[in-house]
Amino acid sequence: MNKINIFILAAGIGERLRPVTSHIPKPLIPVLGKPAIQRVLDNVSDLPFNRIGINLHYRKEEIEEWVRRCSLHQKIVLFPEEHILGTGGALKNAGEFLKEGTFLVHNADILSDINLISVLQHHRSSRNFVTLAVHDYEKFNSVIVDEHGFFVGVKGGLSGRMLAFTGIAVYESGFLDYLPDGKSSVVDAWSRATAEGKKIGTYDVSGCCWSDIGSPDAYAAAVFEMLRREGEVVYIHPSVDGCAETDIKGYAVLEKGCGLDKGVSLRNCILFSGSILSNRGGGQRKGAFENCIMGPGFKIDLTQSVILSIDENNRQLIGTGGSDRRYYRIQRDDTSVVLMQCKNDDPDFERQIEYARYFLTHAVPVPALIEADIEKKNALFEDAGDISLYSWLKCPRDRIAIENIYKQVIDIMVLIHTDVTEDISGCPLLESRIFDYDHFLWETHYFMKRFVEGVRNINITKFSSLNEELHQLAVKADSFPKAVIHRDFQSQNIMVMTGQKLRLIDYQGARLGPPAYDVVSLLWDPYYRLKDEMRVCLLDYYIDQMKARYSAKFDEDIFKSSLVLYRLQRHMQALGAYGFLSLVKGKKYFQKYMPEGLRLLKDDVSYVKDDSPELYELIIGL
Repeated sequence: MNKINIFILAAGIGERLRPVTSHIPKPLIPVLGKPAIQRVLDNVSDLPFNRIGINLHYRKEEIEEWVRRCSLHQKIVLFPEEHILGTGGALKNAGEFLKEGTFLVHNADILSDINLISVLQHHRSSRNFVTLAVHDYEKFNSVIVDEHGFFVGVKGGLSGRMLAFTGIAVYESGFLDYLPDGKSSVVDAWSRATAEGKKIGTYDVSGCCWSDIGSPDAYAAAVFEMLRREGEVVYIHPSVDGCAETDIKGYAVLEKGCGLDKGVSLRNCILFSGSILSNRGGGQRKGAFENCIMGPGFKIDLTQSVILSIDENNRQLIGTGGSDRRYYRIQRDDTSVVLMQCKNDDPDFERQIEYARYFLTHAVPVPALIEADIEKKNALFEDAGDISLYSWLKCPRDRIAIENIYKQVIDIMVLIHTDVTEDISGCPLLESRIFDYDHFLWETHYFMKRFVEGVRNINITKFSSLNEELHQLAVKADSFPKAVIHRDFQSQNIMVMTGQKLRLIDYQGARLGPPAYDVVSLLWDPYYRLKDEMRVCLLDYYIDQMKARYSAKFDEDIFKSSLVLYRLQRHMQALGAYGFLSLVKGKKYFQKYMPEGLRLLKDDVSYVKDDSPELYELIIGL
């Protein structure tokens, strides 16, 4: 593909973003640790390009300084404008740069996952004069296209389908001839070119992730949506000080250089560099903050329904895991509750309802079940908040705090492995679910299909003894004593509420299985890497608690001897799940957990090198 030049429109004042843009030029507004313009550069740099042009006006010295430090600075050409020239005038001002051939224009205040290579390929294959990337976005729909997708005009009395311009377009250099000198709008030039018979085509990218950050609400909504797409609810820059004593609820974005003091509470907040939140007075902001953006000297209140994408039924979609279920936060009697909606063929719905009732009668802290509609496959639960143990650990915390919360979690685990197990006859649905040979074998084959073949693209047929080795692993895994286990006892399934109250979620997969499987799920967790000495301490704590509560049935030696086996099983299961969720379900953020999962697996496979040489060879080579 021939190389093109790229032009980024970045001269705007950003008046709708005041007072943020009184302190920061819009292209440099942080988006989860990166300036917005850097995220645009990351996107366009996948294209085959020669150089990147950027126009400048407002606070141009700050952007120039940022470009000097940018890794692409040698490829960037700056076009300062004494007076803002508009979307058309900016291109005309850079005419010598753009006339070299086909060029792509991208607004600096747009965040998207639009496949720009596909846009460029469509432009070239269609032989369009101009190609506009458009989508169906009712709020911004104003571009009218005909039945063939060609541009007709903008708004006003014209017939055709109405779509929204994404701020991304590909042009042939001849388009510059339709732009007058001085200030102008590119839209007017589209109309002039169309009137002369030029093909102004469109490429429909409806369904893409796209956000305009032109206003505080739009900016916050874009940032929170990006968190969701990355499987997160919290972003904390490594430089942030003091967040360990902060009560975080909902979304929280703490950018570089902000500070917090003990006792501050945040819900759905974005803090910029220079924000200092305190409970001690002295002119600093104090107390609880909700639905706002804060920076040095300013606080902007946000519209909750907009930033949380609350739908017309007043529901907020929550949850970032791998489930196909839908979870909504709704208001009921002045209290928030969680509505769980399942598909009609969901095999786990009835189990979740029965398990919830059973666990609650044994004081296992799962969200309280408020009501259930078996026919509609809906249920209401206590709202356990948004902060999982995984998110809670994003704040730098001392060893004692981490050890204490993990001990609380282990206490819940021990309760399930002892008291709940002793009364298993009280829940026939659970009693009949066995984590047995077939399930262990399924897990390892799942790993082979979804990770080894799916992610790593390795043909396993050359390993002639592999199936026999997996069979032997499953036989051995099925030979150890069983108790009630959660089966997915990892940090994202433990919610941390205000006051450090815990709630265990995603328990519908519970069954009778080896307790060590739960232990390794928690202590050898790819989501959060515990230090080795902490893991040893917590493992000893689990053993001590089991011996104290279940001494007649807990054999420490047998338990310890099973750990490596279940570590292998669990690591393979997790990697298989990450492969499935990222490649089949399109939840690509699970890819970021693969390196740690693979590291754990490679560490542990050495223990079975002699008994499973082909499995060892395969895994070490991944």
